[in-house]
Amino acid sequence: MATKPYIIALEEHYFDPEVKRHITGLDMTTAPRIVERLDDVGELRLREMDEAGIDLQVLSHANPGLQKLDAESAVALARGANDRLHERVRAHPDRFAAFAAIPTPDPKAAADELERTVTKLGFKGALVNGLTNGLFLDDKRFWPIFERAQALDVPLYMHPSTPHPAVIEVYYKDYVAQYPSLLRAAWGFTVETATQGVRLVLSGVFDAYPGLKIILGHLGEGLPFYLWRINMGLARDGKGGKGFRDTFCEHFFITTSGFFSDPALLCCMMEMGIDRILFSVDYPFVDNPPGTKWTETLPLCAEDKEKLLNGNAKRLLKIA
Repeated sequence: MATKPYIIALEEHYFDPEVKRHITGLDMTTAPRIVERLDDVGELRLREMDEAGIDLQVLSHANPGLQKLDAESAVALARGANDRLHERVRAHPDRFAAFAAIPTPDPKAAADELERTVTKLGFKGALVNGLTNGLFLDDKRFWPIFERAQALDVPLYMHPSTPHPAVIEVYYKDYVAQYPSLLRAAWGFTVETATQGVRLVLSGVFDAYPGLKIILGHLGEGLPFYLWRINMGLARDGKGGKGFRDTFCEHFFITTSGFFSDPALLCCMMEMGIDRILFSVDYPFVDNPPGTKWTETLPLCAEDKEKLLNGNAKRLLKIA
């Protein structure tokens, strides 16, 4: 009988009780089954990990995190939330690791909190949920965060949040009542987060910080499929230098969170290479078993499957 592979999943969410109190409006998660699992970083979560064969979860705060708060509130909440998450990890260090929640409304404080959590608490980087009060992260006021991430040699995970209200009004309002998921996993999340990725490449942040590493979930929010066309289109603008595709493939990593498709995975592998792709589930918004079951029949050699399931995460996140 084949030995069970070691499986690391790194877009796996929870709720901090204090941060949760500040979630309002369209960002609220109300499905009882999901809320129960977001609130649990113990027995229930571990049991469901065991049942699906997941050995380690990298925990991160669910959308919208601290990104839609005022600066003072975000800073005040960040330290406590991360300290509480650290205690959860310490209780089960062989099963959990963590991405920090950082107060991006105050970029300097966010950079400092990133450094504290990495150097003092052993966190593996940070996860940022969507825009920060309507601003994309390519805005130069956020660049101290990127500078610190490079100095610490840790990645930043760009996670979706609900689209900007103006985008909802123009793009989605006709269908939101009947199809509320259109704002989220069905389309809105993808468009918002892919745009975040595109803007980061165009901003020059990777020229300023050539060691910066960004993670996108959901198989890169569709961008790997579009790399050739984006690159071709932007080349028409005659800016010279490194092209979009080369920059993206050099600085971005992607995960399988909530996207268990052989054709989509193979497309990403052909565009980016297996070394840039990491396994994730998106728990509890997506159940664990479909993710791990999918990996059992992937058309990959043993070496590439091991990279997907654990090797790439160990290397990127420095997991022993």
